[in-house]
Formats: sequence, C-alpha cells, structure tokens
Amino acid sequence: MTQELETVAAASAGGWARFLRRKAHTAPIGSPCANCETPLQGPWCHACGQLGEDFHRSVTHLVGEVFEGLFHFDGRLWRTLPTLILKPGQLTRDYLNGHRAPQIPPLRLFLVMLLFVFLAGSIDTPKHIARPAKRPDVGIVLNSPDVSDQDRTDIKQGLAQIDAAAKNPAKSPGAAWLEARIKAAIDDPERFFGVIEQWSERFAFLLMPMSTLLLSLIFVFQRRFYVFDHAIFSLHSLSAMGLLLTAVILLDPVTGGLANLLLVLAPVHLFRHMRGTYGSSAIGTLIRMTLLFLGSAAGFLVLILGLISVGLNAMG
Repeated sequence: MTQELETVAAASAGGWARFLRRKAHTAPIGSPCANCETPLQGPWCHACGQLGEDFHRSVTHLVGEVFEGLFHFDGRLWRTLPTLILKPGQLTRDYLNGHRAPQIPPLRLFLVMLLFVFLAGSIDTPKHIARPAKRPDVGIVLNSPDVSDQDRTDIKQGLAQIDAAAKNPAKSPGAAWLEARIKAAIDDPERFFGVIEQWSERFAFLLMPMSTLLLSLIFVFQRRFYVFDHAIFSLHSLSAMGLLLTAVILLDPVTGGLANLLLVLAPVHLFRHMRGTYGSSAIGTLIRMTLLFLGSAAGFLVLILGLISVGLNAMG
C-alpha cells in the first residue's frame, strides 16, 4: 500500500520541473502519433488525444519525477505548509473562497502527509518482535526435588481436569475460531502485526469520510456550510495531524520520549483551525470539538476492532 501512496503522490507534477521534463521527452512537431500515426501539431494528438511523449525514462529521470511529485518544485507545498501550521483556518477559508492557485490541493496534501507518516513509522518500527517465552516442561516440574508430594498430586489433578476439558469442549464455533486465531497470533506475532501494519494504511483512508460525516452531523443546523466544506476542513486537519505525528515519530528516539509532549499541540491546532474556518465562538468551538472528539473516539474504536479482525482472520 505504501507503493500505492507513492504512486499517487508522485502523480503531482508542477511548473518548472514539468516544463523541463516535457521539453526533454515530448515528441517533435510533425512526428507521427504512436497511437494513430497522425502527424502531431502539439504536445497532444489532435486526432486521438494521446500525449505525444516518450515514456522511456532513465533512472535519474524517474527519481527526479518522484521528488518533483512529492515536493512540487513550483513551491506550492512550501507555501502551503507554513499556513497549515500557523493559520489553518485561513488556509481552509482561502480554498473555499476560491483562492486555490497558491496552495497545494487538499487531497494531494493529505496523501503526501499520509505517506510521510507511514514512511516514518516504517523507520521507527522494530524489525523483530520478541516471541513469548516457552512454558516449562511439566515433567521437569513434577520430577523436581523442590516440589512436595502434595503439590505434585495437585498438579496432576489439575492436568487431568485440563485434559478432560480439552477432550470435551463446550465451545461455540465462533469461540473456537477466535481461540485458534489468537493462539496463532501469539505464536507468530511478526506475521500478525505485519498484516495490521499493511491494512492500517488502507484503513487510514477512512479517516477523511469519517471526519466529514461527523462534522456534517455537528453542523447539521448550520445551513451555510456544505459537505464539501467539511471535506476540505477534514483534509487540512488530518494533514496537519499527520505532519505532527511524523515529527513525533522521528524525534521520539532522539529526545527519549519527550517528543510526545508535542501531541498537546493537536487540540490547540484543531481549536484554531475550527474557529478560523467556521467562525464560531470560543465556547461553541470547544463544544463542537468535544463532540468531534467523542465521535472520533468511537470511530477509531471501530477501525481498531476492524484491524484486529482482519489481522486475526489472516492468521488462519
């Protein structure tokens, strides 16, 4: 999934770098279209609409195009980030009011920040997960001179009861399925958490519609705001949280955990963003923030349970 995010992020081509790339790879005027063989009169074929460009790339050009997409050499990303951090309400209001050319599109910004989060997480995540320690051999325990005869008898009786329960299980099919998957996850935690990590990248895309739905319900009586407004706010807000989370993940090993204190900036940023975008009072903003937090907590719980279910299902 990270590769998919990289592909989407790399699709953002801009300004000067795009001009240089096309200048180097665009077919000359008058050369035949590779699709319909019509002589080209410009960069696009006027007969079939195909781009008259040589898509064969050297490794250098491919790397350059990826960085072009991520960092957008025309400067919109770098003009957008300071405003997103310091004046989030103004950024969203400007976009909703039509002042969009100077800033990177919200969806593209969200995808880039999401990519940064997962890249930072992959760097910080330990490669190996400790497996649970094996239980001591019962035979060794029973034959130990430190075990009294009474304890030995009690252990044997307990083992006999466990064996009898195992031979006559009174479990529903669902309980048996769950127990088997949990046991498999305990025995192979690396595989289980690998599935969780892979699917978390897919589940992350559900954050935007979930946030948009919650905001639509919170502002249901504010007729001047539309679902589109809430969607843009959600994309900007989630992008800011992604940028903050990336910084925390990268700084945490260096600061010995002190970077986690930066997370207190999240509600402060959300307050300024919501109030600046919707123009509500301080009390009204706090009330709506509380409702958004409660709804988000419930939504996160559902997503986490879904991730665990997917992970357990993959352990079969």
